[in-house]
Amino acid sequence: MQNSGTTASLRGIDSVDGTVAWASGTNGTVLKTTDGGAHWQQCAIPDAATDGTTLDFRGVQAWDATTAIVMASGPGEKSRLYKTTDGCQTWTHLFTNPDTSGFWDGLQFIAGAGGDTGRIGYLIGDPVNGKFPEFLTFDYGKTWTAIAGRHPELASAKSGESLFAASNSSMILIRSSPFFVTGGSTSRSRTLELHVKHDPYIQFNFVGGSIPVKHGQSAGAFSVAAHLDPDSISAPDAAKFIVRASHVGDVLVAVGGDYKSPDESVGTCAFSVDGGARWTASTTPPHGYRSTVQWSEALKLWITAGTNGSDISRDDGRTWQPLDDGNWNALSLPFIVGPKGRIARLSPAALLFAK
Repeated sequence: MQNSGTTASLRGIDSVDGTVAWASGTNGTVLKTTDGGAHWQQCAIPDAATDGTTLDFRGVQAWDATTAIVMASGPGEKSRLYKTTDGCQTWTHLFTNPDTSGFWDGLQFIAGAGGDTGRIGYLIGDPVNGKFPEFLTFDYGKTWTAIAGRHPELASAKSGESLFAASNSSMILIRSSPFFVTGGSTSRSRTLELHVKHDPYIQFNFVGGSIPVKHGQSAGAFSVAAHLDPDSISAPDAAKFIVRASHVGDVLVAVGGDYKSPDESVGTCAFSVDGGARWTASTTPPHGYRSTVQWSEALKLWITAGTNGSDISRDDGRTWQPLDDGNWNALSLPFIVGPKGRIARLSPAALLFAK
């Protein structure tokens, strides 16, 4: 456990390299560490002079000790983006939700090198008029363009279908393409594949599958993560060239359940090995509702966590073993955050004692 210096409920965490990390949460809270969590710095509150202390920062994306963007989630104009480039001494307001009935759930940026770091990003929210609102930036978050109309099948939502903003991980980027999982009336995975039949003819096709996790008003798939196979490629086709976000050989794991029944383990995890087209329920699921999941390349295992603890899987989500019984919201290894200012750093030695 680490001393965060706050009692805010923390839902955003982004570890840059295990030494530098940023966290965010309720009451306009943003935290930063530059020494692996030995000390957490309280950042200036964005828009503190007006209503900044009323904002709930569910997501944070960081690139180093000086540059980060935080996403506030809330109804209508309470969903906003702010950016700092001076180590969180000051913040620039980037974007406010243009949909008065909207609610933002996920913010992700494409990993880049050098000057491209943080240039291209995606933003997604709960359905508005039957479609998931999506926004794209090409200029480091300065301006955002609505993109849902460019691929309506991806954006279309079923009645009662929604996203969850519990950990800023209901949407991830796989090979630079947005991939998200849903809950509410149904639980599905959604992504795109690009078909190029005869250059320059290009067609975007919706790809997705039903996820066998519990769903309902307070239930569904809350988080998804990927373990990508670096050697996987699309099967050649003489008639068309296909670019998929995911490939056979990739493993996707989705977790969730019902946050109002945190100790119920049935319907809390599923995995896919075909890019999310088909999902299989875990035979031994995590021991409760889970809001966050991540693959650790260094440890060669998966970790998932929720309000009644955490679990690990060494067989790509098929079976899980309890790790602890803490109260958690979000992961960005080696850090984990939760309510009442809870922050901890994973001790690899603890994995030896997983039940």
